[in-house]
Amino acid sequence: MPASSPETTHLRFALAVHDKIAGDGADSCFSPYSAASALALVTRAARGITAEEAATVVAGTVDGVADQAELLRKAAVLTAHTGGEQPELAVSNTLWVWQRLALNPGFTEELADWPSGRVATAPFVDDPEGARRTINADVARATHDLIPELLPSGSIGADTVASLVNALYLRVAWTFPFAATNTADGDFHAPARTRRVPMMRQVERLGYAAGHGWRLVALPALGGVEAIVLLPERPLAEQESTLDAETLAGLLSAKRETMVNLALPRLSLDVRSALKPALRALGVHTMFQPAADFGALSDDPRLLVSDVSHQAVLRVDESGLEGAAATAVTMRLVSMPVGEPVTVVVDRPFLLLVRHAGTGACYFLSRVVEP
Repeated sequence: MPASSPETTHLRFALAVHDKIAGDGADSCFSPYSAASALALVTRAARGITAEEAATVVAGTVDGVADQAELLRKAAVLTAHTGGEQPELAVSNTLWVWQRLALNPGFTEELADWPSGRVATAPFVDDPEGARRTINADVARATHDLIPELLPSGSIGADTVASLVNALYLRVAWTFPFAATNTADGDFHAPARTRRVPMMRQVERLGYAAGHGWRLVALPALGGVEAIVLLPERPLAEQESTLDAETLAGLLSAKRETMVNLALPRLSLDVRSALKPALRALGVHTMFQPAADFGALSDDPRLLVSDVSHQAVLRVDESGLEGAAATAVTMRLVSMPVGEPVTVVVDRPFLLLVRHAGTGACYFLSRVVEP
């Protein structure tokens, strides 16, 4: 894949966000697909520098967002399988809005072109907790209950008026399943200590490549899905920073079918990630500030993004893999920025008028000479 290809751009986004959210060296798991979908839709809702900053992270340029959107649309459809268990992929993109927030039709038309794109209402201002429960219930349905509570308690406030939510669910079987009888405990050398874990084993013709200090194994699954194992020659903490998009793209292009004697641990990951700090670290600032411009979404100039929540679940066993992810971009209203304040020092006698604003009726009119 050339450096300018949509695939390499998406890899660059995936590795950049991973670097920011997985910096402590602990287990991490996030969905570049879900995060990129939500962020790409943000660029469509925004204008000016607000759109440019988000587009730079997800697509390199504003013009590149269209290519990323097309990549995401294509990836939302799996190849049909003849007979047996069918691969399952469900993707949804929902704009949850307060019923009194006026939307621009151009954005709703854009959203309709995305996989399962729709607009739904939630009682954000009137019942913030009810809105949170409604969104969480919808995400739970979309993810087969793997993510029952994307938005934690307190994440929706009385000033919240919208949330752009991407959710996905994936379940696919391996093309070459691992025999459960071959699974046995084996050593896994974690940084702190060596642990005994269930290791799945198989000898099969798999995609394989080696180079730049990495060994790559591709495990094919039904529907056109594959799992890529990237094993470093040195400790991961020393070598992870050397894996950039171009190196990874080169390894993926170089993989060839080879007989591989593979031992792979079963996996079960469930990780929440705070994407707001990660995006800020990558140069996305304006959409979180009062200067944000979401004029393509709504004519209300007070909109800004208050938070970006993400959760991913991934399970890998002898039969295949199951995963779910969801990303919520939550928006609220703020007071309009007013520029430099006007200074008024009331340091001499003045008049004070107290009146009914609606009718103009004066309740009090006073002269204040010696307060």
